[in-house]
Amino acid sequence: MSNEQLYSGKVLVAGATGKTGQWVVKRLLHYGISVRVLSRDAEKARGLLGARVEIIGGKIQSTTDIARAVAGCSAVISTLGSNAVSGESSPAEVDRDGVIRLVDEAAKAGVKHFGIVSSLAVTKWYHPLNLFAGVLTKKWEAEEHVRAVFGKDGRSYTIVRPGGLKDGEPLLNKLHVDTGDKLWNGFINRADVAELLVLSLWLEKAKNKTFEVVNDVEEPQSDLAKYYDLLPMA
Repeated sequence: MSNEQLYSGKVLVAGATGKTGQWVVKRLLHYGISVRVLSRDAEKARGLLGARVEIIGGKIQSTTDIARAVAGCSAVISTLGSNAVSGESSPAEVDRDGVIRLVDEAAKAGVKHFGIVSSLAVTKWYHPLNLFAGVLTKKWEAEEHVRAVFGKDGRSYTIVRPGGLKDGEPLLNKLHVDTGDKLWNGFINRADVAELLVLSLWLEKAKNKTFEVVNDVEEPQSDLAKYYDLLPMA
């Protein structure tokens, strides 16, 4: 099967100018998938992502902008992440409310699949990362909304909870996956997180899964689809 036959819909990437978002775009283009991004800085996005990507200027704080961005898309991949403790870039505004707005507008627009980057330890309120304006709790609240909206009515979701994010090419490491938020620490290449989310577009075994993932050992991988086989049935 050629790459172009794997997935024929258009995918909206939110958070595409971030390091993980850029990898999502790269892996989508690798598989010949049509990509649109929502970015508050369209010129920056164009410079980073290139001419093959459709750019919609807008903010995750605006339901009107989000509605324009999701129109005509069949899937959304969110790599949204906060970078301030207060204001428009805070965990409450981005990791929770931004994702919730994106989920709701995507469902209204008929989007069928929603993939999202979350984090290890989102259910652990006492984890040190929560000192950053409760970021893990905000991500957990967003996860719950994703599951509630995209876990029914013929829609699906995939929630990836990575460890600490590192730079590097995909498919260079064996991965360790688990469920139930039992992993406390670990690292993973952003490129592999992106690959797992892109694969979720067409792998039935990836549908309605929430799981943690970190690097195991350095070991070249032919593909990452096999890791979905290690997860319990939804």
